[in-house]
Amino acid sequence: MPQILVIEDEAAIRRVLTKILSEESDTYNVDEAEDGLIGIEKIKKEDYDLVLCDIKMPKMDGVEVLEAIKKIKPEIPVVMISGHGDLDTAVNTMRLGAFDYISKPPDLNRLLNTVRNALDRKELVVENKLLKKKVSKNYEMVGESDAISQIKDMIDKVSQTDARVLITGPNGTGKELVAHWLHQKSERSKGPMIEVNCAAIPSELIESELFGHVKGAFTSANKDRAGKFEAANGGTIFLDEIGDMSLSAQAKVLRALQESRIQRVGSDKDIKVDVRVVAATNKDLSKEIEEGKFREDLYHRLAVILIKVPALNDRREDIPLLIEYFSSKIANEQGISKKSFSTKAIKLLQEYNWTGNIRELRNVVERLIILGGAEVSEEDVKMFASK
Repeated sequence: MPQILVIEDEAAIRRVLTKILSEESDTYNVDEAEDGLIGIEKIKKEDYDLVLCDIKMPKMDGVEVLEAIKKIKPEIPVVMISGHGDLDTAVNTMRLGAFDYISKPPDLNRLLNTVRNALDRKELVVENKLLKKKVSKNYEMVGESDAISQIKDMIDKVSQTDARVLITGPNGTGKELVAHWLHQKSERSKGPMIEVNCAAIPSELIESELFGHVKGAFTSANKDRAGKFEAANGGTIFLDEIGDMSLSAQAKVLRALQESRIQRVGSDKDIKVDVRVVAATNKDLSKEIEEGKFREDLYHRLAVILIKVPALNDRREDIPLLIEYFSSKIANEQGISKKSFSTKAIKLLQEYNWTGNIRELRNVVERLIILGGAEVSEEDVKMFASK
């Protein structure tokens, strides 16, 4: 049942608003506060879905109440109630985060439409937050080894800055998980995170993919198109496998980092972008620099912070936790009962040579859950997890 709070110092207006809302729908639970201070105290204690707030009130005016609500519970939509002389202020409150405003005396249809729209918006905000939590679970970093603990500590320190980060490590170790954690723990988490797999894009298309193009820039450019850097504006761009990027694209990325500006392919117009760059590679970039395949100046721009993700063989103590995590996740995805692994089965998996790292372990766990017994045994591991 939606909880609505009406903050209004005029008792007659307060009663009218409460009566309209209560009679409109028996699913609305309407509470009242005669001034801003009382309203704020109620908001601190109760979970409201919507606040209707007068602008001119004693003790604490509506603008101050709005600012306080946005600090305490920013997800609550606030509809301002304005007298004729308060319209300019009401419009200004929209810039401060008010959902809308209604004028006195309240028009019935206008009031009810605004309330319904505001409650719908609140529901969407809650759904988006739940979705973000679900998405973040897909990028959970599992492990308690010293190596993983150090990476988590590094992320906590670095995520609150805009410092560029270069993540290195073999294939399948979870470099993308580190990138997602950096984004989700940062102030940019409200903005987009755009991923680009530099190895998967042909060298002749990488510049267009990153920076966009204008119509006619090349044969198939039928219309203007924004690139990944523009899409990531206000957020993070993750350049995975950056060691596979062409030298010409590297030069443009370097310029984007130096000047926070890009140019679409076929255009000489600068576009300002506010993007944090996180890159990853499984290559030895020092060797690539020596061979003339990677720009040294770009390396130093990217590697302000360097995070090395260890191979699974170097963190075997995390394998029992990873097996438990993947078992739960796979059972949930497949809609089947979760299986346990015997102590001997786990010990045997710890002894394997995991050349494919975390990715390989996940595949083996899934295979054992599907093909193994009610409890995955040592014999199951020998039969179904053999190299």
